[in-house]
Amino acid sequence: MRLILPLMLCLGLSLSLSGCVASKVVTAPIKAASAGVDAATTTQSEADEDRGKALRKREERLGKLERNHEEEREDCERGDQDACERAEEVKAEIDELLPTIPAEPDEDGA
Repeated sequence: MRLILPLMLCLGLSLSLSGCVASKVVTAPIKAASAGVDAATTTQSEADEDRGKALRKREERLGKLERNHEEEREDCERGDQDACERAEEVKAEIDELLPTIPAEPDEDGA
């Protein structure tokens, strides 16, 4: 009797499940696994976007450093020795950042 009741309950539940619900139950592990793979991988377009974003940040940083260097250099020329030291530090950072930014193509296409 103990064995028959759970067996009948399982049989009744399996018959009462529609095909739609049963297919969702069956495909759920596959969908979960593919979602995990999608989250763990990066598409080429996403990688390109990330590289473009990083390049724009470096270009913005370079522009800020160049403006800062110009201001410090002008102050240095007016006799501010601290500004001379800061200008050298900023120039060193510019020199370190420049190789990571690709050169712009010439306007004439050459």
